[in-house]
Amino acid sequence: MGSSIGANIRRLREERGWSQSRLAHEVCQAAGVIGDPVGRQEISRWETGKRTPREWLPFLAAALGVSVEVLREPQRPAEPPLPTLADFLPEGDPLSPLEARTGRRIGMGQVDDLQQRVHGLRLADDVLAGGDLIRPALRELRSAVKLYREGSHTSEVGRQLLRQIGELAQIAGWIASDAGQHAEAERIYRLGISAARQAEDHTLAGNIAGSLAYQLSNTGRESEGLTLAQAALNDAGSDAPAKARALYLDRVAWAHTKAGGVANGQEAMRALGEAGQALSEDSPGTESPAYLYWVDAGELRVMESRVYTELHRPLRAVPLLREVLNGYDATHTREMALYLSWLAVALADANEPEEAAAVAERVTSLAADTPSERVVERVRVILSRLQDYADVPEVSALLAEHQAA
Repeated sequence: MGSSIGANIRRLREERGWSQSRLAHEVCQAAGVIGDPVGRQEISRWETGKRTPREWLPFLAAALGVSVEVLREPQRPAEPPLPTLADFLPEGDPLSPLEARTGRRIGMGQVDDLQQRVHGLRLADDVLAGGDLIRPALRELRSAVKLYREGSHTSEVGRQLLRQIGELAQIAGWIASDAGQHAEAERIYRLGISAARQAEDHTLAGNIAGSLAYQLSNTGRESEGLTLAQAALNDAGSDAPAKARALYLDRVAWAHTKAGGVANGQEAMRALGEAGQALSEDSPGTESPAYLYWVDAGELRVMESRVYTELHRPLRAVPLLREVLNGYDATHTREMALYLSWLAVALADANEPEEAAAVAERVTSLAADTPSERVVERVRVILSRLQDYADVPEVSALLAEHQAA
């Protein structure tokens, strides 16, 4: 039993992207105690099974947002662990070329082939979740780094290879984050930022930094997320393509939203307006990087609706979300589940619990077949929000069904 509790504590902590010290602090806050009678070492002992939390168990459950029964659940048969960046890349600086390059001569043909595979991986992410894609994503990243380090190439080919490594790291980091591997995603993103900077591609570096900022904002590191999102926007400068500036501003808006407070809410709305203005400056004759193919007016509406939901402004959020969902490709299961989750919360905020429960049921159904930690987390958020309406029959039935499952 003790080992199951320890494994569950560690799993739930890592899903939230928390350090052991952060969990120790949250437990003490949940218990309402003065000082820090529980520290990082105690969390480590609980996770490894050297000690049992005992009287601290209810406070652990409260800090992690689960019931005590969830912490006591027996472990399921272990699945093969997801790979990590260390499994695929050499020790030390992975972007340091070998002094004696033993690989073949690399030309632009190989760079073009790699670019096509990177784009294919990005398209696959539109319809598949992180748990399905993490292995092929890291295999491609390893292959690209090996090509750069071991192959013989001109400085221009090397720069283009670094650019593709950066693009690969951005999508691989996104995939790792979707699989719930937040620490791993951060390492991958930072590798990509390094590659993009060495390639002197400021637009790409800003895109990767913005992706990392988005993860930080969503995993309890809101202040860091806001600082990084603003830095990504500022460093890219006014010369960045219109779509890139719109995306950077979108992420700044979200970072302000997650940071909370009236002032940040106002800054979020201002950033959204500037994102729309930036996108309007995009013209057919203006060239944007291929990896920004998905940035359009519809995507900005998605972010706008999510910001309104987070700011508890359902009268604005609900119509926007309905508009987005009515025209959305149903094959994009993960995004469909995510957008429906925002609609469910907005409907609850609008005091429409019956309809919120119906939408939530669709989300939980989609989540069952989608190996995405983002979707799993959104299910938790919905069910927590619907607790306020537990006496409504439709909500009560949904909560009971989920608890039984």
